[in-house]
Order: sequence, then C-alpha cells, then structure tokens
Amino acid sequence: MASIKAKSKSKSKSGGLLDNVKTLVYAGLIAIGIRTFLLEPFNIPSGSMIPTLRVGDYLFVEKYSYGYSRYSFPFSPPLFSGRVFGSMPRRGDVAVFALPSDPSIDYIKRIIGLPGDRVQVIHSRLFINGHECPRTADGTYTETDEGAPIEMRRYIETLPDGVSHSILQAAENLPQDNTGVYTVPPGFFFAMGDNRDNSEDSRFPSVGYIPIENLIGKAEFIFFSVDAQYPWWEVWEWPFEIRWGRLFHIIH
Repeated sequence: MASIKAKSKSKSKSGGLLDNVKTLVYAGLIAIGIRTFLLEPFNIPSGSMIPTLRVGDYLFVEKYSYGYSRYSFPFSPPLFSGRVFGSMPRRGDVAVFALPSDPSIDYIKRIIGLPGDRVQVIHSRLFINGHECPRTADGTYTETDEGAPIEMRRYIETLPDGVSHSILQAAENLPQDNTGVYTVPPGFFFAMGDNRDNSEDSRFPSVGYIPIENLIGKAEFIFFSVDAQYPWWEVWEWPFEIRWGRLFHIIH
C-alpha cells in the first residue's frame, strides 16, 4: 500500500507540473496573439512628438487598423509581402512604422501625406497639394523632457481632412522649415513629428517616404506615463513621477 501511495503522489506532482507548464504556454500564446493581431504596447523614448506624446509615455497601438504585414509579427519574418486586410491610413493619424532604412527600429510620427499628395514646408508653414494648412497660435510650451528647458511656440494645425492637432515650433529658418515639394509615390506615405524642429522624419533622407507595408499600427491611447527624474531605486518617489493626468489619454 505504501508503494502505491508513493507512486500516486509522484504522478500527482508530475501532473501538476505539466498543467502549470501548459498554462504558461497557453498564456504566452494568447499574449503573442494579442500583441500580433490586436494591441501592442510601445514606449516613447524621444521628444519628436511633443506635445502630443512625451518621453516616458507608454501607449497601446491598434494593430488591425491598417491590416497586417510582415512587420506586424515579432522579428518581421518574410512570410508574405504587402498587406492582408489592408486599409489606408488617414491624414492626421499618429502611427507606428518600421523605419525603411532599418526595419528593426520602430518610429512613431503623424501621417501628413498620402500617395499622390504634394507636401512642402515654407517658413515653417505646412502646405499640402498647394494649400496652406491653417494654424492658430496656442501660447507657448516649455519642453523639459530632453535636457535644459526650451520654450517654444505652440500652434493648432488643421489638415485638409479637418483633423486638428498641436505642433511646436522653435524657429522658422531651419532647413526643415523650408523644403522643396515632396510628391508622395504610390504605395507610400509622408510622416512628420509634431515637434517640428526636433523630429527626424520624412523631410530627411534618413527616413524619406514610408512604404505602406511598413505600417505597424495606429496609436490609440496612453496607458501609463512617468517622468523618471529620480533613480529607479528611490521607490518612495515613484508615485510623484507618475503623470496621473496622462493615464488613459486618447491620442489625437
């Protein structure tokens, strides 16, 4: 009887361990499925999208907004080309895409130009298809996320589709403030950062036009935001570093 009990107990332990492993595997598969097809978390490491997005923001990107491409999957396996269930983005969408020159790097910018659009910047004013996008002054903004505080002019810019959003302007005579005409080729889009004088975007050869295939998803909302000005081990400062007002903020 003793040997039977011992054997039964061993089987029970083995079965419990196997169940735990299965649970972990199932949970991992579910997490990968959600990340691939529904929502993927991203964090903001730079100030190119200030004031819309700040350094230390954590947001969810909607993966199904524009359909799926190889860049929708972890490690971007070359399973197929183009997009499946694809749909065109709208001007004004804040989107994550794989950088054309190095697809292992993800960028987040605002989509400004669609295929066939003519985009130009003159004295910091944005022109799309020959028409200036109206903007109205909205006070000043002090950038504190990257080094010393910098005060910049803030505007509300309105795109041809009626989408309005905030932009920052530090000057009007930088090279990126006066450009030639960019004619967006078929199958590509043109992206810019809201922090106009501190954004490496489609105005620069290092980024250029973005293939539609490189779209990863549309930024939807901020689920966490932290201003990490103290060392991580100072746990007593954590509650004061959280930007409570930005939690669950919808991205426009």
